[in-house]
Amino acid sequence: MSDPVSSIRNLGPAFEQACARAGIHSAQELRELGADAAYAKLLVAGTKPHFIGYYVLVMGLQGRPWNDCKGDEKKALRQRFDTIKSGTKAAPESQMVSDLDAIGVRVAAHDLKQI
Repeated sequence: MSDPVSSIRNLGPAFEQACARAGIHSAQELRELGADAAYAKLLVAGTKPHFIGYYVLVMGLQGRPWNDCKGDEKKALRQRFDTIKSGTKAAPESQMVSDLDAIGVRVAAHDLKQI
């Protein structure tokens, strides 16, 4: 049995769901990809870019608390984040789906009640 993404320090259920949408289904897959490639996959799948989310991922993969990122290290991570963000484009339909989810337009099948 594979460990879930949320078994990695700092990463919870919401991040695990975003990873699943990007085709990353286990902690092992996430570790093998590494922070940069995994974050790029998240962006392509429609996750909105957010620097804190990126460095939380980096810190988690290193086994460090999310707030351990400071100073020059944080500046260097910001440059890496900006590079990933500028080189990655979400698929138009993925971005639209993400936007619809954000405002609550789409309804999941399990949210529908049978009449």
